Amino acid sequence: MSEAGSRRRARGGGGAARRAARSAVSFETAKYIERNIPNFEVLTEEALEIIEANAETILEEVGVNFVNNPAALDRWREAGADVDGERVRIPRGLARQLCSTAPKQFTQHARNPERNVVIGGRNLVLAPVYGPPFVHDAKQGRRYATMDDFRNFVKLGYMSKWLHHSGGTVCEPTDVAVNKRHLDMLHAHMTLSDKPFMGSVTEPSRAQDSVEMCEILFGKDFVQENTVMTSLININSPMTFDDVMMGALEVYAQNNQACIISPFIVGGAMAPVSVAGTLTQVLAETLAGIAYSQLIRKGAPVIMGAFVSSIDMNSGAPTFGTPEASQVTYGVGQLARRLNLPYRSAGSFCGSKLPDAQAAYETANSLNMGLLAGVNFMLHSCGWLEGGLAASYEKFVMDADQLGALHKMAEGVSIDANAQAMDAIREVGPGGHYLGCAHTQANFKTAFWRSDLLDYKPFETWADEGSRDTMALAGERVEKMLSDYEQPALDPAINEALNSYIANKKASMPDVIG
Repeated sequence: MSEAGSRRRARGGGGAARRAARSAVSFETAKYIERNIPNFEVLTEEALEIIEANAETILEEVGVNFVNNPAALDRWREAGADVDGERVRIPRGLARQLCSTAPKQFTQHARNPERNVVIGGRNLVLAPVYGPPFVHDAKQGRRYATMDDFRNFVKLGYMSKWLHHSGGTVCEPTDVAVNKRHLDMLHAHMTLSDKPFMGSVTEPSRAQDSVEMCEILFGKDFVQENTVMTSLININSPMTFDDVMMGALEVYAQNNQACIISPFIVGGAMAPVSVAGTLTQVLAETLAGIAYSQLIRKGAPVIMGAFVSSIDMNSGAPTFGTPEASQVTYGVGQLARRLNLPYRSAGSFCGSKLPDAQAAYETANSLNMGLLAGVNFMLHSCGWLEGGLAASYEKFVMDADQLGALHKMAEGVSIDANAQAMDAIREVGPGGHYLGCAHTQANFKTAFWRSDLLDYKPFETWADEGSRDTMALAGERVEKMLSDYEQPALDPAINEALNSYIANKKASMPDVIG
């Protein structure tokens, strides 16, 4: 069945696929952001050179650990590194040389070609929250996530105009066995949405399952020749690469699929408390990880990542939306551009337990930071709550709405004849108003970005309608979006092949709990 699905794709999808495409329900989705504004830079040329030199010194003198992975040690030894036990010391310049073969940008293909995204350059692709074990909504509060929650978030992502990407583990469905849930999660992304998605990284065999399911969906040859998945490979900071993450990276790189190679750093715990020290460690770690991907397959697509928060020195809890995290994010952006690599960072970060004022302040700081830092792939762009422990239904739609403001800001300032508005200024003259002039009438529908969620009504109208706060409005929006949802069409033969693959995989192994 898998090979049959591959052949149908190669011939253009067949009659069933064409009929499905004609009848598919299509929700408006904005194209990925193409920035027409400058990047914000905090580091001078001298600072960048110092950080780059220090990172090379760390790789050469301190080294990085590749644990429980003898094959990785052999690859590094053959490449010219000094391997002592599981410690790999990389000669100055070697990692940077290896990184040079990674593409500066690449296209991730969606099953709906209109939803393809280009990652890199001056583009910004927005994807939802990733990894929370809990979900939260106003009615039921905080609880462990289920597969139904996962499917709901995929549906909300599919219907969100400003989201370009379906993401990966939008929440961790704890009601499905840990060794089988990746199959259901991938199936949800593949069938409930037609936006691009991420693969599984929790075990190398699950990464291989992800590749094989994509071969059913897209066709085997198509997968080997094109990137259809982007997956998150976290580095165990400080400077440790474990066998699970590296095993997943090996599978994806071998199959031409993209990986975000990203430290997970809480400053003061997994990296120095200083911005410059953290930047140095981030650069050293990402250089080593990206270089290793190129040892697996030269030209394999990668994204240079940085997940950085500071720490509250009283409680030890991570903090978000802080100036120091912004400085690191801006700085890594400069370093990534000097390496000609796509960049992943930022998101709807907050430490709040509810979608409240704290969440709004911290999230706004984090989202704008990502736009201005030159981020190319923003994971966690909506739905993040409680330091990433919970995915919030209400905050998902609140954040997704605000992503529209990023699109508008990224457009920059037009200076064409219409934008100059000289005719309007002449028409109105001193002491008049612009409400009825020709220029306003011609442009009012598109002149200003407007939230589809926030309340702009007069107090009296707002009070008459129940004095609803933003969380109440967001809850109503969640209910309406899920009620209005219609599944995008998929070739029945491909859907049957996916279901058969999943059933056979699940039957081949006992459940693993926890």
